[in-house]
Amino acid sequence: MEREHVERELRELRECVGRMGDLVCARLEACLRGLPDRDRARIRFVLRHDEEINALQIEIDDRALRLLAAGQPTAVDLRFIIAAIRANADLERIGDQAVNVAGAALQIIGGPELAHEPLVVDMGWSALSMVRDALAAFLERNVELAHSVLERDDDVDAMKRRVLRDLIELMAQEPGLIERAISLVFISRSFERVADHATNVAEGAIFLVEAKDVRHHHQ
Repeated sequence: MEREHVERELRELRECVGRMGDLVCARLEACLRGLPDRDRARIRFVLRHDEEINALQIEIDDRALRLLAAGQPTAVDLRFIIAAIRANADLERIGDQAVNVAGAALQIIGGPELAHEPLVVDMGWSALSMVRDALAAFLERNVELAHSVLERDDDVDAMKRRVLRDLIELMAQEPGLIERAISLVFISRSFERVADHATNVAEGAIFLVEAKDVRHHHQ
């Protein structure tokens, strides 16, 4: 494969990863707006359009494998292909978490807002911000931005602990709210996992630029 063709394929792979990131961020944002607005249509859109993300995941993997099979990539190209495959997997899982959030949100919006919903929504916006910045760090090869994502993971974890503590107290005080409160706990758990996947994408950006594997070591 001629170098010009390789570079075109690499650009197209990068664009596909960016498109995947845009899709999963849009799904998360739909959940975050649909829950407080009690917007069933917006939430159901997330549940009904997961196949677009799944199809794009397969396309990205196929593109990456074709590049690997085409010849001996340079060290920089190889790091990008590996990082793209990893980011693709994490972004698809973020899409799965958006589906999980949407499913749980439908169990909540049939009643009035729970006392701790705003905190969970804030947690979701924080996780979404991490995803957006991690994706930008990957696409723009911005190590400083990637490190900022890693640093914010602890904040989301702390919010998750607070949510769990507060909701356990709520369920003890108002047993009639247990079912909906459990759904809210489930949503907070999904947002925590979104933040974890964003952290993985940020670690991939650092690997891409600096050839350093910082997984499990960024703290």
